[in-house]
Amino acid sequence: MHVIQGDLLKLALMGEFDVVVHGCNCQCTMGAGIAKTIKDLFPEAYRADCATRKGDQEKLGTVSYADIVRAGTSFTIVNAYTQFHWRGKGTNADYSAIRGAMIEVKRLFGGRRIGYPLIGAGFAGGDWNVIAPIIDEALTGENHTLVQYLP
Repeated sequence: MHVIQGDLLKLALMGEFDVVVHGCNCQCTMGAGIAKTIKDLFPEAYRADCATRKGDQEKLGTVSYADIVRAGTSFTIVNAYTQFHWRGKGTNADYSAIRGAMIEVKRLFGGRRIGYPLIGAGFAGGDWNVIAPIIDEALTGENHTLVQYLP
């Protein structure tokens, strides 16, 4: 896992990544954190999320995605279903779902430059010390980068 600081979405718009992965809940909301920013800037990704069944627990560990083209730059945004809901305190991140979603990312987008934020460790309340090895294992052999947000 490469680790850099910056703005994941700005870096993608600059052509630094072919694939941007972010964690989503299964409720088709994209109402906070990077998911909200993605919803606002890239409605194609939100439409892909809304094309899935709202509140379907079977989505855990799966993905939806949208191809984005802006000013001659293209990349794919992956909505990784890594938590069922966002309500309450504590851990909403589902570690098994994170593993499944990242395995699916590798299957669909292997060989591309993959960037992601601290999936599951923000509003979802997961432990990055648990999540990082899951992502590393699932994306073994891939060019993947954690972008720690720095405006």
